[in-house]
Amino acid sequence: MNKMLVAVFDTEAAAFEGLSALKDLHRGGDITLYSSAVIAKDKNGTVNLRQEADPGPVGTALGLLTGSMIGILGGPAGLAIGASIGGLAGLVFDVNKCGVDVTFLDDVSKALTGGKFAVLAEIEESWTTPIDTRLHKLDGIVFRRLRGEVVADQLMRESAAFEADLKALNDELKQAAAENRAAIQKDVEAVKKQIKVVQDEAKARLDQAKAETDAKVKALQDQAKAATGMVKARIEKRIAIAKADFETRAQKLSQAWTLTKEALAA
Repeated sequence: MNKMLVAVFDTEAAAFEGLSALKDLHRGGDITLYSSAVIAKDKNGTVNLRQEADPGPVGTALGLLTGSMIGILGGPAGLAIGASIGGLAGLVFDVNKCGVDVTFLDDVSKALTGGKFAVLAEIEESWTTPIDTRLHKLDGIVFRRLRGEVVADQLMRESAAFEADLKALNDELKQAAAENRAAIQKDVEAVKKQIKVVQDEAKARLDQAKAETDAKVKALQDQAKAATGMVKARIEKRIAIAKADFETRAQKLSQAWTLTKEALAA
């Protein structure tokens, strides 16, 4: 299952040893490691990047998560995420684009105190034992979150809501007195602008999802080349799941785009 993982360690050496353990598990086929990064939080609460996420489509989501963690968790030690959320709307949206939510970062923030290090990774795993066994030996604290369709679901809700708003305004415009029509028309144009933003975002997200899935399938196929027997079968199952997940995401994003197109054409 496709997950975002954060493992917190007491030392930099343990963090990089933890990263090596993830790579070993990838080579053995126990997991698929798509992308990884390492960050550190100093005694003053500043979060620094020690190893950036892998470049390219397969590392896009983890790169967003890494940047968001640096921005959101980089305040004074012990700062609650909820207290800083108002000024960090853009970073919060990036977290959602990764397929997780800020409650995940809230959980991580309690463990990632000053002087500690964290490995961030996007993985596929069929069970948690291989990673937990290796990382717990290094005193790592492991957090996982299944990647969800936070943004796709939001775009579907927004497109449906804006479509309803536009229909209501157009109905009101037809029945309005002459002196009120200009104000209502202004509201209509404002809603149309919002709908166009949602439409563009849905298209961009669909393109990104396609590129990301293609890159992941390629990584899985490369991993499968060196595998045999049950390990190869597990990896091939991950390929099928990755493709099915994309179809689900694509359906939601296409639906959001279609709703906006219909609304603007009405």
